[in-house]
Amino acid sequence: MILVNPLDETPRPRGRPAPRLDTLEGKTIALLDISKPGGRFFLDRLEALLAARAAVRAIVRAAKPTFARPAPEELIRRLLEPRCDAVVEALAD
Repeated sequence: MILVNPLDETPRPRGRPAPRLDTLEGKTIALLDISKPGGRFFLDRLEALLAARAAVRAIVRAAKPTFARPAPEELIRRLLEPRCDAVVEALAD
């Protein structure tokens, strides 16, 4: 019997977190659904709240094809094209 560790233990350099936005006003915010059940409902509500209360410039919606894999390069490019100031990723079940 061979036991396999399912965790990715690839060593990676520690990065710095992205700087916090001083305000959401006038910003473009991406909402990324990782395709787990319930994520879409959370992002629908968050989109409504951002539109009503935060005076954001634009909201960009995107979804990964599956939660089991990293986002495809094409999806990442789609989030970079409108120059999103922030990305909110929905992790829900």
